[in-house]
Amino acid sequence: MDINPDELHNYFDASILDYKEGSSRFRERLPKMTQGYFDFTEACFQDGAIAKKEKQLMALSISIYAQDEYCIMYHTKGAVENGATEDEIMETVAISAALGGGAAFSQGVTLAMDTFDYYSEVKH
Repeated sequence: MDINPDELHNYFDASILDYKEGSSRFRERLPKMTQGYFDFTEACFQDGAIAKKEKQLMALSISIYAQDEYCIMYHTKGAVENGATEDEIMETVAISAALGGGAAFSQGVTLAMDTFDYYSEVKH
């Protein structure tokens, strides 16, 4: 991506903030439904038989396949925060591309990898 680091900061963090602001709007009007959804998804991503990192990688693969840009960024960030390596992200992209073809591959090698690079640098 040919964007300076400040623009990357604005893009990735602003996109995640955009999701959170949209969620807040729903929480105000549909609090019970929104909280139920958040409680469910939070429980799904807790350590269990499958560790948090692997759950984030699974969600990333599905997000790439589904072409969901917000979730690609969100779950790449979650994977990095839970210790995912560049090789793990790349293998996740490859699995998604094996099922989703060129569309999944293009989202993975661009958006997912750019998000990984950004949050890997921020974390360190």
